[in-house]
Amino acid sequence: MAAAWQAPGPGHPLGTDGLGRDVWSRVLAGGRDLVATAAVAAVAASAVGVAGGLVAGWAGRIADQALTGAADLLLAVPSLLLALVVAVAVPGRAAVVVATVCGGAPLTLRVVRDAVHDVRHAGYVEAARARGERPASVLVREVLPAMRGLVAADLGLRLVIAVQIASALGLLGFGAAPPAPDWALMLRENMPGVAANPAAVAAPAAALGLVTVTLALAVQTAARHDGGPR
Repeated sequence: MAAAWQAPGPGHPLGTDGLGRDVWSRVLAGGRDLVATAAVAAVAASAVGVAGGLVAGWAGRIADQALTGAADLLLAVPSLLLALVVAVAVPGRAAVVVATVCGGAPLTLRVVRDAVHDVRHAGYVEAARARGERPASVLVREVLPAMRGLVAADLGLRLVIAVQIASALGLLGFGAAPPAPDWALMLRENMPGVAANPAAVAAPAAALGLVTVTLALAVQTAARHDGGPR
């Protein structure tokens, strides 16, 4: 094990952290679990939101009001507060998934519900209903494919937000546990030695920023290409 807080040099391009571990190797490995957890959280939030939005947009007034009312209640809670409450109740990376679903699914539900209202009386939908197709079949075969660009763009947005939630919880001590090579955890652990080796903090911060910006740009590009929200 190398000395703690070594400055960048031969053998350690980004120096070492407080335990003498190589910052460069930990930065390279630090995004794997974080991004994987965020991806699972984003898919879960999108799936729940899309399913709820399809039902709310297609079913009768009672179901619509019940689902949108529940969504509005969750949306009334500040996202960071909601994430912290979830993190206290649900330990580890599962908190990121639950917090993303609770905070993101209501937004997806609202967007999909409005989109269903826009297409439910379209000619191809009416034709499917006239053929006697069941509501679930109409939603899956006719309505959902018409919104694939919207759903894809929303999924990307959920992924960006999930990365932000995972990072915030990690910085506050609710994310990955030591000695995991996690960017957010590295920021938290390396702050005491920022004066001795600034790269130990700057490198994971830059990695988080790069991933977030890249995902945001990809979402924006996909939304424009597929005709989703801008």
